[in-house]
Amino acid sequence: MNYKNTFKSIVLVSIASAFTFSSYAGNKDRVGESGASELKINPWAASSGLANSNTSSVIGVEAMNLNVSGLAFVDGTQINFVNKSWLSGSGISLRSLGFGQRTSETSVFGISVTAMGFGEIQVTTVDQPEVGLQGTYQPTFLNIGLSFAKEFSNSIYGGGTVRMVSEQIANAGAQGIALDAGIRYVTGDLDRIKFGISLRNIGPKMVFKGDGFSERVIFNEIEYTLEQRAQGFEMPALLNIGASYDFHLGSSTKGDTVETELAESMHIITASGNFQSNSFGKDVISAGLEYGFRKQFLIRVGYSYEDGQIGDELSSDLTNAYTGLAAGASVNIPLGSEGKKLGVDYAYRTTIRFAGTHSIGLRIDL
Repeated sequence: MNYKNTFKSIVLVSIASAFTFSSYAGNKDRVGESGASELKINPWAASSGLANSNTSSVIGVEAMNLNVSGLAFVDGTQINFVNKSWLSGSGISLRSLGFGQRTSETSVFGISVTAMGFGEIQVTTVDQPEVGLQGTYQPTFLNIGLSFAKEFSNSIYGGGTVRMVSEQIANAGAQGIALDAGIRYVTGDLDRIKFGISLRNIGPKMVFKGDGFSERVIFNEIEYTLEQRAQGFEMPALLNIGASYDFHLGSSTKGDTVETELAESMHIITASGNFQSNSFGKDVISAGLEYGFRKQFLIRVGYSYEDGQIGDELSSDLTNAYTGLAAGASVNIPLGSEGKKLGVDYAYRTTIRFAGTHSIGLRIDL
């Protein structure tokens, strides 16, 4: 099979898709028309510190969100748990658990679970609008992703995810299925140059159903139950196109293989950029810079921009909660000499309201 021709075909299709998406992206008339918006929130920590600019370079379990092809870089087993305080002070949290397992020399299987909690909310009705008379309820948003990634050659990686989405409140809920796909192309000396394309959240409409859409009425002294029909809503489809470049500094000696020299690089600086086309919102351009010392200590900073983010329109025209700036750090602690390690990731993103978004994660590589 000619993988180079296959990759070129995929790129051409993706570019054509980008133009299709761009014809809708930025259309203010469509902002807010999609649902399941939690799928647009990056639940992981390290990539959040780069403002999601590392579509082309993200690897491991975290790749199941931005570009699933990066899952192919899991060497053995990886487990990642992240707690995210979204819009700190609002009481909204995300908890994510990811698992990646290499199943063959070229294939990796992964599963991720993300739950979004909103705390307790007071129940009110039309007849009793006063707070505190009827107790509380706890909405729960949950999505479960099953992913598969494969190394097709030394330069080409690809993967896909099937994601089950559930949104539940006290007396109504909606379920749906979304598909993700991603590819990555690696080239250059020491694999310094990376390109990545991912298509996310593609699926049929979701519709809320349940007892919350029922109402008892009396007509001609007879009681009836009326069922209301909810309008369906689209998934928040996204297209990401990104690139990155690695600067390797401080190699003590030149190794015999790429892997040897990469392992001996004391300092690695990665510059990344990404263009996101949003079918129900504005385009987002992001850039990030990450510095790593012996792959044990890493610091990163990122920035994302959408139209209207700077200036007087900031509070009225911005279509997401972030103001652009992001930062984070990671510490990797070796566990023996067999490549096992324990990692801690942290990220912070500035927001318009509340006290920003904090993410902290624990990662284990076995």
